[in-house]
Amino acid sequence: MAFASVVPAHWKRYKDIAWLLVKHGRSDLVKGMPLDEGGVDSLPAGPEVAADAQADAAADAQELAGDLEKLGPTFIKLGQVLSSRGDLLPPAYVAALARLQDDVAPFSYGEVEKIVESELGVRISKAFLEFESEPLAAASLGQVHRARLRDGRAVAVKVQRPDIRERVQEDLGAFAEIASFFDQHTETAGRFALVRMVGEFRKSILAELDYRLEASNLVAIAKAVREFPHIVIPAPIPDYSTSRVLTMEYVEGEKITALTPLKRIDLDSRPLADELFRAYLKQILLDGFFHADPHPGNVLLTTDGRLALLDLGMVGRISPSLQESLLKLLLDVSEGRGDRAAQRAAEFGERLENFDAAELERRVSELVSLYRHSTIEQMQIGRVLLDVSRASGEAGLRLPPELTMLAKTLLQLDEIGRKLDPGFDPNASIRENTADLLRRRMLQSASPGSLASGLLEAKEFVEKLPGRVNRVLDGLANNQLSFKVETIDERVLIEGLQKIANRIAVGLVLAALIVGAALLMQVPTTFRILGYPGLAMLFFLAAAAGGVILIATIINTDRSPKKQKR
Repeated sequence: MAFASVVPAHWKRYKDIAWLLVKHGRSDLVKGMPLDEGGVDSLPAGPEVAADAQADAAADAQELAGDLEKLGPTFIKLGQVLSSRGDLLPPAYVAALARLQDDVAPFSYGEVEKIVESELGVRISKAFLEFESEPLAAASLGQVHRARLRDGRAVAVKVQRPDIRERVQEDLGAFAEIASFFDQHTETAGRFALVRMVGEFRKSILAELDYRLEASNLVAIAKAVREFPHIVIPAPIPDYSTSRVLTMEYVEGEKITALTPLKRIDLDSRPLADELFRAYLKQILLDGFFHADPHPGNVLLTTDGRLALLDLGMVGRISPSLQESLLKLLLDVSEGRGDRAAQRAAEFGERLENFDAAELERRVSELVSLYRHSTIEQMQIGRVLLDVSRASGEAGLRLPPELTMLAKTLLQLDEIGRKLDPGFDPNASIRENTADLLRRRMLQSASPGSLASGLLEAKEFVEKLPGRVNRVLDGLANNQLSFKVETIDERVLIEGLQKIANRIAVGLVLAALIVGAALLMQVPTTFRILGYPGLAMLFFLAAAAGGVILIATIINTDRSPKKQKR
């Protein structure tokens, strides 16, 4: 980003971001980053000093979360996305941002009425039998009102805030410009893929602003969890839903966070926690499509003793190949096999220039071993994955963003499980359900579609095999069979040697001109320049010009590859 690309309309956001960097840039947020080679992690400290440092970091993290809430919806959502970057932020900040709330003051019922009527194309009194003016909840992107359709069904209507899209688009433009600037002028922006992270954030928040996508998510997740009788997903009402208004079934219940110990005793909540965890493992490791924001505030305990999942605007997708790798990584972590977990991470992670395999294995093994000896109350599988992601970043390995999103989801699930049952062990749940998940993955692989695809590939292989064998045998019989082994590119090597030889030859010619000019200075002649023998001066000038050209060529062509790329 050059200075010419600075947009005057974004000056306020530039100022807000600069204020955040100045305020929090010298705190544990930066000191704990992997980019700080001599950060606080490298300093020896006793237990009391370490405890104080952790307390300070937690306080700073909560303050950062509060500052993001004050700056508005885009910054709140940015904080929630950053909470999935365990490789970039210290643990205290990941925990604080993961719990970031976006409860804000509601907007007026007059605005609600105007938006709903413009989106549905009909007056509220005609579309709904009842529509409560007071919202059930208000968030940064929209708010929810209880209503009743003309047929008597109770529904929840989610209405987007007025002008929120324009405000978010403006903020996203400022984020992209700042990320581009840092990418061009700092090493760390490229190391942590800052531009790509802003791009992913842009895609995520724009998807949340399209309520039609959330409606389709409700249908897809409901289909994925239909085998779990105690999990409820409210169904959308298509005729009453648009990109800015989402109408869905109303679910009666209370938030998990409001459960009292007495209520948990009467509830028999352990089976509920286990079923919820199994439902998410199935979404993540079999379907490849999961609800990525199971915040305790988004989970209700219904009046009939089931769990309802709300706010499905944020979802995650995992490719089949990554699903298998994640399943194996989860199994290695849950069984305490740190060396295998490190190898598994290295297989599907992106290796940076400073990647150190031995350091990765040492860090991951220490983490897994440490958590393996923790009590059930201390063990958090999501926290382990976040720490593995962070350790990988410090060892020069960038793990896929899907892994950190999965870690954040598991961390939130762990919190829900403990709200329901303080003795719930998600680690044990993973081990107990792994065999069933593997069996079902094998059945998926053996589905008619997969078998048909495999048979077609086998048919193509068999058809082409005789021709390929004949070509190999003919080449062998005619002494035309050769192997190509690529080592050093000889063309590049020869070009480099030619450049060296050319410079040496030019240097010798320049030296000869200087020596010849010095000798000609002693020869009397009538042709003179500035009072000196003219021919000698011409030789000196030619040598000087050649030297300047040679130096300029060297400076221009011998820059580092990184500078040439820029």
